[in-house]
Amino acid sequence: MDIHDFQLYCEKKSGSELCFPFGEDHMVFKVGGKIFALAPMVPFERINLKCDPERALELRGMYASIIPGWHMNKKHWNSILLDGTLSDKIIYDLIDHSYDLVSKKVKL
Repeated sequence: MDIHDFQLYCEKKSGSELCFPFGEDHMVFKVGGKIFALAPMVPFERINLKCDPERALELRGMYASIIPGWHMNKKHWNSILLDGTLSDKIIYDLIDHSYDLVSKKVKL
């Protein structure tokens, strides 16, 4: 997955909004004013995604490239290292999961 694929996929989500609250070098995607995905743009080597706490622990045990969320609440966020070990399908599924968790809690 490259940065353009990530951006296009997140932007296609209903109600998704791209913003830069942490500076122009960090893409942040929100739905209903709440963050569901964020990533540094240069270098584009990880993305942070919200995750159900139990699933987060399970994923971290299954994949070395899924770690506790960098600069995030480690219980609810994972960092996905884009080192080529995860398929795009898994990453897209994780984006979907994050979006679904956040969008359920906000009014669209």
